[in-house]
Amino acid sequence: MSALVRMRLAGFLRTGRAVAPLLAGLIALGTLYGGGRAQPAEAYGVSAVVLFPVLAWQTKILLDVEPDVQRRLAQVTVGVARERFAGLLAAAVAALVTVAVALLFPWLVGGVSGPVDPGDRSIPVGLALGLWAHLLVVPAAVALGALASRASVGGAGYGVAVLALGGVGAVVLGLTGSVAPWLAPPIMAAARTTGGDAAALTLLGLSGWALAWSATVVGGYLWRRRAQG
Repeated sequence: MSALVRMRLAGFLRTGRAVAPLLAGLIALGTLYGGGRAQPAEAYGVSAVVLFPVLAWQTKILLDVEPDVQRRLAQVTVGVARERFAGLLAAAVAALVTVAVALLFPWLVGGVSGPVDPGDRSIPVGLALGLWAHLLVVPAAVALGALASRASVGGAGYGVAVLALGGVGAVVLGLTGSVAPWLAPPIMAAARTTGGDAAALTLLGLSGWALAWSATVVGGYLWRRRAQG
């Protein structure tokens, strides 16, 4: 199965499909950090929200690179379950690489402020919270992108609709006072947490929420794959 993961990542890179989401992410982050410096925790919280639709789109592109016939051959070779898991794993690896770039980017362009004095712990705390916020986004974005993939929905138009609905819904339903926040991953709640109260129980609760939402959407993706054949 590791060979299938490597093959999908190689195809994603060789075909140049990786360039578009990477550029979109860098442009979005450049716009975000171009407004001035911010504390790492606050900046990274917003960065994770911005990256959510980019990572979901990246996942869709990666899964759509492989021709349908080749995907069916992979199912025969390694089994249906392993073929589907390999796609999700390849998308997660690509997402983690993008996250690493996003965490490094603000330091290169001067988008975050340094410590005020030698005893200031805002930098390590901010880095830890920022890493948590981005890692929380990864499974949700991969799940949404997989659900929007051609193998799941069967057509490009439906895939775009799923991505748009998921991306916009995650922001709108995540606003304070939302009537149904549980319908969206907690990316907005995580952003608010990094900029305010970051109690351990809050972080744990949001992490569990994100994993449960991602597992539900992945379940929908697997069900759609069975329906599509």
